[in-house]
Amino acid sequence: MTPLPHPAPPSAPLPTHALPSYLHAAELGPWGNYLQQVDRVIPHLGPLARWAETLKRPKRILVVDVPIQMDDGRVAHFEGYRVQHNVSRGPGKGGVRFHQDVTLSEVMALSAWMSIKNAAVNVPYGGAKGGVRVDPKTLSLGELERMTRRYTSEIGIIIGPNKDIPAPDVNTNEQTMAWMMDTYSMNVGSTTTGVVTGKPVDLGGSLGRREATGRGVFTVGVEAARRLDLHLLDARVAVQGFGNVGSVSAKLFAEAGARVVAVQDHSATLYAEAGLDVAALQRHAAEHGGIAGYAHAQSLSSDAFWDVESDILIPAALEQQITEANAGRIRTRMVIEGANGPTTPAADDILADRNILVVPDVIANAGGVTVSYFEWVQDFSSFFWSEDEINQRLVRIMREAFAAVWAVADERRVSLRTATFIVACKRILHTRELRGLYP
Repeated sequence: MTPLPHPAPPSAPLPTHALPSYLHAAELGPWGNYLQQVDRVIPHLGPLARWAETLKRPKRILVVDVPIQMDDGRVAHFEGYRVQHNVSRGPGKGGVRFHQDVTLSEVMALSAWMSIKNAAVNVPYGGAKGGVRVDPKTLSLGELERMTRRYTSEIGIIIGPNKDIPAPDVNTNEQTMAWMMDTYSMNVGSTTTGVVTGKPVDLGGSLGRREATGRGVFTVGVEAARRLDLHLLDARVAVQGFGNVGSVSAKLFAEAGARVVAVQDHSATLYAEAGLDVAALQRHAAEHGGIAGYAHAQSLSSDAFWDVESDILIPAALEQQITEANAGRIRTRMVIEGANGPTTPAADDILADRNILVVPDVIANAGGVTVSYFEWVQDFSSFFWSEDEINQRLVRIMREAFAAVWAVADERRVSLRTATFIVACKRILHTRELRGLYP
C-alpha cells in the first residue's frame, strides 16, 4: 500500500494564492488582530498544530441584502452578515449587533472570538456572530422591527436551535430577540424559543441573563485581584462603556467596596476621585440615554479617560480601544476586558512590558454566553431555574475556567490571553481531529 503523504509542518505557510481574498487583504482590521493571536498560540499546540489552519478560516460567511420599506414609503437597503467561524464542538453561538460601522472583518473576528470563548468555559457551542450596518437611532420602532425581521428571514437558512443561535449584542436587546424568535418561528411553522437567547423571560428567556456578562467580568476580576494581592476595598475602578456590561460590572465592584472613579460612554467622560454613585448614574443614564449631564462628577475630555489612574480598568465598549497610541499612558494594575477585542496585539505587548495584567475578553466576558447556554438548555427542557441557581452555576463555571487558564499561564510563562487560547484551541482542534474530515 502506498503510504499517505506526511502532512506539512504546522509552521509551513500556505501560498497566498491558496487563501480566499478576505483572508489576506492588506487591511484585515479586527480579523487581523485575531489571526495574530492565533499565530502566538500555535507553538503551544503540539501535534494538534497540524489542524491550526482550521482556526484561520471561517466555516461559513453569509452576506445578505436587507431591504425594508421606510415609514415615508422609500425602500432602503442595509447590508447584513452572519458568520459561523467553527462548529466542531456544537452549534454556532454569538450575538447580533446593529451599528453603522459594522464590517465583515469585524464580524469574522467576533465569530472567531466566540469560538475561543465558548471553548474556554467549556460550553458545547461553536462560534458565530452577526450584524447589520445601520445606525438604529435613525430608525423608527416600526422600521427597526421590519429590518430585524427581514434580516432574520435572510439568515434563516443557516440559523436554528441546533445550527446557530443568535443573541443580543451592541444596540440589540430582548425585544430584538423576541422579533427574531417570532420571525423564525413563523417561517418554520412552530414556536421555536431555542433559536435565540437573551429573550424576554416571558418568551423563554433566562433569569440573570441581562446581568450575566457584567457578573462574569466581576467574578474573574475578583479571582485575578486575589492572585495579585489587590484588595477590592477602596480599589479604584475605571469603566469605559456603561451599557449592560459596564454598568453591571461597576455596580458589583462598588458593592464590593471599590471606588468607581471614572466612567465613559458615547455621551461623556466623568470623574470623581471619591467614587461615583453607580446606582444614581445608572438611573440618570436610563432616563437621559447616556451619562452626560450627571451633576455629581467632573467632566473630562474623552481622550483624558486613558490618563485616569486606577487599580482596575474595564474597557466595556467596542473593539480596538486600547492601542499602541494610548497603551503607554494607561496607569492601572489590571485590565479586565468587558468588550470583545478592545486591546490590539501591539497594545497587549506594551501593557505586558509595563507589568499590567490583562484579563482577556475570551474569558472575562464569557458570563453572557454561559447564561445563554443555561437559557438554551432550559428552553429544550421547558424547566426553568431560579436566579440564585443561575448565578451560582455561572460563578462556579467562571471560577473554574479562570483557574484553568491561570494555571496554564503560570506553567507556560505566557499571558492570560495566550493561555486562554491554548486551552480553547486545544479543545476545538481535538474535537476537529476526533471528528475527522467528511467526506
